[in-house]
Amino acid sequence: MPLRSDWSRRNCSMARGLDILGDPWSILVLREVFFGNGRFDAMKCRLEVADSVLTKRLAGLVASGLLEKKAYDDGGRTRQEYVLTPKGEDALPVLNAVTLWAEKHLPAPSDQAHLYVIHSGCGKATSSADTCTECGERLTAANTSWHSRSRSEQPIRLSTAAGNGTAA
Repeated sequence: MPLRSDWSRRNCSMARGLDILGDPWSILVLREVFFGNGRFDAMKCRLEVADSVLTKRLAGLVASGLLEKKAYDDGGRTRQEYVLTPKGEDALPVLNAVTLWAEKHLPAPSDQAHLYVIHSGCGKATSSADTCTECGERLTAANTSWHSRSRSEQPIRLSTAAGNGTAA
C-alpha cells in the first residue's frame, strides 16, 4: 500500500513540487548532501535512518534528477557517493525557508540544535531564504554556509552541483 498519492501530474505546481520535496526524509537527505555528506554510511549514521528508508529516498532523488551518483575509490573498492545536480542545488531556498521558519517559530531543545543560514559573502546570518538580508545579494549554494553547532563551531560552506564545499 503506498504511503501517499502521486501528485506529479497535478495541475498545481506546489503539489508537483511537494511530490518530490514534501517528504521529510528527502529534505534531510538533501541537507546532508548540501553539508558535503554524500556517502551512504555517513548519511545513515547522521540521520539515524534505516537502510531501506535511505535507499528509497536516495533512489527517488536520483530518479527526480536532484542527485546523481559519483564513483569514488574506497581503498581498493569503487563505491558511489551522492552529489547535487543543478536541479538539486536549486532546492536550496526551500531548505533555507524550512530552516528559517523553524528557527523563528519552533523552540530548540538545546543551544546545539540551531541551524543558521549565513551569507558567506558578507559573513552575516540572514532571515530570508533566497536573499541576504544584510547586503541584498542572492543566496546560492556557492555563497551560502550553514552554521550548526552540533556539527562545527564555524559555519560550513555548502556543496554545490560543481562539487564545491566541505564535508562535515
